[in-house]
Amino acid sequence: MKLISTISILIISFVLTSSHVQGQISVEQIEIGTSIENRTLIGADSTFSSDVNTLYCFTKINGAENSPVLKHVWYYENEEKAGIDLTIRTNSFRTWSSKKIWKSWTGEWRVEVVDENGDILASKKFMIEGVN
Repeated sequence: MKLISTISILIISFVLTSSHVQGQISVEQIEIGTSIENRTLIGADSTFSSDVNTLYCFTKINGAENSPVLKHVWYYENEEKAGIDLTIRTNSFRTWSSKKIWKSWTGEWRVEVVDENGDILASKKFMIEGVN
């Protein structure tokens, strides 16, 4: 009976430890820019002109295990415009998504990094300004 109790305690401890480790995913960096070259974001800023054509959300993730799928969700004026799944393959992982920007989509934008449970891990706001 004592052996069964000991094994039960070890199993519970392992499950709690595993859950705690999974909960340690963090976003070290989230930036918006105009291109990606050699796995590096180019043109990082918080304001872009409406003739930018395409923007990139570059994210560095730490603490991921078991290849979780995170998502970049792109919002324009609080309306979801795109959701891109990102499979995180290593503990420290750089990834990005892109979004085509129409010239008429001026105003406030944001990209959220969302986990498999729908929890927001990070968010980055930026503006698109019209060209005069």
